[in-house]
Amino acid sequence: MQQSIRTKDVHTQIKNPALVERRRRQIIDAAAKLFIKKGFHKTTTRQIANAAGFSIGSLYEYVASKEDILYLVCESIHAEVEQGVSQALNRASGGKELLAEVIREYFMVCHRMSDFILLVYQETQSLPSQWKKRVLENELRITGLIVKVLAGIVSSKDFPHLDERSIELAAHNITVLGHMWTFRRWFLSRHYSIEDYIECQTDFILGTFT
Repeated sequence: MQQSIRTKDVHTQIKNPALVERRRRQIIDAAAKLFIKKGFHKTTTRQIANAAGFSIGSLYEYVASKEDILYLVCESIHAEVEQGVSQALNRASGGKELLAEVIREYFMVCHRMSDFILLVYQETQSLPSQWKKRVLENELRITGLIVKVLAGIVSSKDFPHLDERSIELAAHNITVLGHMWTFRRWFLSRHYSIEDYIECQTDFILGTFT
């Protein structure tokens, strides 16, 4: 995971923003692997520090708690998913082609980051309420990008019968179908390649709008 993250509210003793970003990236990468392998509760901050190449004292110069680290990991995951959808928006021309491209990019990101997305769902409950609220806001912001795509297509007359309420529900459906590859890959991957899955789900989604 290489995306810049919005984490200014996480406490740090270091005044150099570039250094904070760089060191936190090391912490995030190390922690994400450990959380996926061992789980949040069975991973210690000392293990994270060792994996990141820090002393435990140095680790606490950049975060105040293990929950802060989990929040940083969740932020990084959402930032990468959001960037993937945003890049698809910039590439496609419009109409149904735009929606198909966004669906493809979003599903491919979900495929590439399956372990990380599953981690967010499994461990968000371990966050303090302020960080949990931010994580849920991130989920809604990503869905909001799909809402904008659908609204634009409706205005171009491709799906004229969709109203505002239907657009919002459709965007959530697309979001969840992407996550379904994460939750059900133990079964789906035995019967579909990711390309097959994207093609079938895109046909299904577009078919519901016609």
